[in-house]
Amino acid sequence: MLSVKKLNQFYGQSHTLWDLDLEVPTGECTCLMGRNGVGKTTLLECIMGLLPVKDGSIEYQNQNIATLSAERRAPLGIGYVPQGRQIFPLLTVEENLRIGLPARSDRSNKVPDYIYDLFPVLKDMLQRRGGDLSGGQQQQLAIGRALVIDPKMLILDEPTEGIQPNVVAEIGDIIRRLDQEIGLTVLLVEQKLPFARKVADRFCLLDRGRQVATGAMPELNEELVKQYLTV
Repeated sequence: MLSVKKLNQFYGQSHTLWDLDLEVPTGECTCLMGRNGVGKTTLLECIMGLLPVKDGSIEYQNQNIATLSAERRAPLGIGYVPQGRQIFPLLTVEENLRIGLPARSDRSNKVPDYIYDLFPVLKDMLQRRGGDLSGGQQQQLAIGRALVIDPKMLILDEPTEGIQPNVVAEIGDIIRRLDQEIGLTVLLVEQKLPFARKVADRFCLLDRGRQVATGAMPELNEELVKQYLTV
């Protein structure tokens, strides 16, 4: 579904992504992994059009989207949950969810019922302001907001960061449901190895802006973990 090839990106004079390749198969969950500062979030922001790329291709459903503006990528069916959630704290839960509706291809003005089935707490708090929710509830709201656009692919940047363990488990279960029951393609950045092993079908390891290993999740052995993930 998503194919990144020979991608290069710079911050000023700093070369941050080096001829980076990434393959995200349709209907699977791929986990992008690596230590802090290796380029994981930078890559996601390039995919979403939030950062410019120097060269290389980003193909989504066989269309090169590398030159498209960020506003034109979400309507193609790419949902994005950024690191830190970035919900609107002064808007209600319902208003946060409805923000994604204009990007739907069917022009529906109704939040899909299945989002409330996935996240019952959101239905109970529709009129509460986003900033009044707990961290775990805000993360659920951020994921729900991304799902409102009816995406074919969902991109999540460290969805378990700062979240209590019981909600982490719930989010893991929901990712598997989206992947296995709905057939949603998921690209996930995650630091927690047990969580990644639980939810992901495949992994891609980054180190200093380069892809250094990729494969099915069972192939992520202790040697790779020690070399590229342990601090």
